[in-house]
Amino acid sequence: MTRRRWLADEVSGTHAALTGTHADHLIRVLRARVGQEFDISTGFSVHCGRITKIGDQRVEFELGEEIPTEAKTHITLALSIFKFDRMEWAIEKCTELGAAEIVPLIAHRTDTHLAAASVKRIDRWKRIAREAAEQSRRATLPEVAMPLRIKEAAGLQTTNRILLNESEEQVNFTDALDSCTPGSSLLLAIGPEGGWTEAEQQLFRASDWVSASLGETILRTETAAIAAVAIAMSRAR
Repeated sequence: MTRRRWLADEVSGTHAALTGTHADHLIRVLRARVGQEFDISTGFSVHCGRITKIGDQRVEFELGEEIPTEAKTHITLALSIFKFDRMEWAIEKCTELGAAEIVPLIAHRTDTHLAAASVKRIDRWKRIAREAAEQSRRATLPEVAMPLRIKEAAGLQTTNRILLNESEEQVNFTDALDSCTPGSSLLLAIGPEGGWTEAEQQLFRASDWVSASLGETILRTETAAIAAVAIAMSRAR
């Protein structure tokens, strides 16, 4: 039977712990008992963990053998902020698919009220990402960054940078992926509802991003994000 995987809140040598509401779920919902074994991720590796102590909002583990995990391409998703219920769904699904980092973007067409409220949503988005990472048995917790303006986002540096652009007519996404350096990090930018403005497209091009299309149909922001991450992960080399 596959063991449930947890991302540790504390790690010290061969010991780890879950704390707060994170531990409460294991104690009260799953009725944890001393001696039970779970997979515990330290953020760098995954180990077989045996419960040694259960306290008030705290579960302690002794870490045993390391469990091999498959290395994957590091994918950062720069996701333009849109309606929060649908954005939360996109964060959950992209985490399940393997996105290593999610950077919320404030684009020209981002609703001003959503942009203003986005900073207060960061903790909730991080919690959604943690729950999705544990559910999907990931070895690492994806980072959810503070929102960035487009000018800042265009300057983000990594080996391969692709702008998903519905108006792109020459380059499709799979061809752009094929031209990436094998085994290197990848940064994907997803536009807001209504797409990128011409000025934003020019800014990304001036910063040497590759513009690529996901196809002939116009996708919702959350659909584009999930599709792009899924395709990139399936072609990771």
